[in-house]
Amino acid sequence: MEPPREARPCPRGHLLDLPWEDILVPHILCHLPLRQLLSLQRVSKPFQTLIQLYLANTRCFDSSQVGPNLPKAAFCNLLKDNEVLQQLALQNCYDWLTDKELLPVIGQNHHLQEIQLSGCLQLSRHALVAISLSCPHVRCLSLAHCEWVDSLSLRTLADHCKGLESLDLTACRQLKDDTICYLVQKCSRLKSLSLAVNANVGDMAVEEIAKCCPELEHLDLTGCLRVKNESIRVLAEYCTKLRSLKVKHCHKVAESSLSILRGRGVELDVEPPLQRALVLLQDGVGFAPFINLQI
Repeated sequence: MEPPREARPCPRGHLLDLPWEDILVPHILCHLPLRQLLSLQRVSKPFQTLIQLYLANTRCFDSSQVGPNLPKAAFCNLLKDNEVLQQLALQNCYDWLTDKELLPVIGQNHHLQEIQLSGCLQLSRHALVAISLSCPHVRCLSLAHCEWVDSLSLRTLADHCKGLESLDLTACRQLKDDTICYLVQKCSRLKSLSLAVNANVGDMAVEEIAKCCPELEHLDLTGCLRVKNESIRVLAEYCTKLRSLKVKHCHKVAESSLSILRGRGVELDVEPPLQRALVLLQDGVGFAPFINLQI
C-alpha cells in the first residue's frame, strides 16, 4: 500500500492576474471609494497603471470622496487621460482649484452632463465660457457662491447649453434681471433654478421665468428683496408644474399671492400668517392654545 502523498499547496493567484478591462475595472474597482483607489495605486507600479486605466474610463469624479485637501498635481494626474466623464463634482475646492487645473479637464470631456462647482472661489468667468463651448450636453450645473459669474459668461452658457434642466446661481451677485431674462429665453427646459441671495433680481426676471419655463418645478428666490406679489401671481398662472418655491426674506411677497400656490399644494418655505403667529406665541408663552377654526 502506497504511503499517502503530501498535499501540494495550491498556487495563489494575484489580483493583477485577473483580466483588467473585463473584470477588475468594470466589476471590482468601481465599488471602491476614490480615497482607497488613491491608496491602492501607491502599492506598486502595476497597481498604479491599473488605477490610471480605471480613472481614464470612469464616468464620474467626485472630489469629496478624497477630501478638501486634494493636491493640485494629484487632481491633474488623475484625470489627465479621461475623455469620457459625464459627472464632475468639485464643490468647495476653494483653496486649490483654479482655471489652470479645471480648463484642461473641461476641454477634453465633451460628454459632461452634471458639473458641480459650488464654492469654487478661485475660478474665473473663463471656466464658465469653457463649459459653454466644450460641454453642450450639460443638464445640471451648480455655480452657487461663484461670484465670478458675470453677465457675459452666463449669456454664453445660454447660447450653447440650451438643454439645461437644473441651474444653481445662488449668491451670483453680478447677475441682474436682463441677464436672467436672456438665460430663460434660451434655456426653456429648466426644471430647477436658484437665484437666491441676489438683491438685483426683481419682478422682471421672475415674470420672464414664468413665461419661458413651463416645465419649472423648483424655484429658489430666498433673499431676493425686490421680488413682489405681482410676479408671484404670474408665476402661479404660468408654471402649473411648480412643486416648490422658496421666498423666505422676500419681504414684499405676501400671503395674498402665495395662497394661490399654497392651494395647489406647492411646497413653500414660509408658513401661513395664522400658523406663524401660533408658532411665535408658543415660543413666547411656552404652549400653543387650542383654537377651533370654522371656515
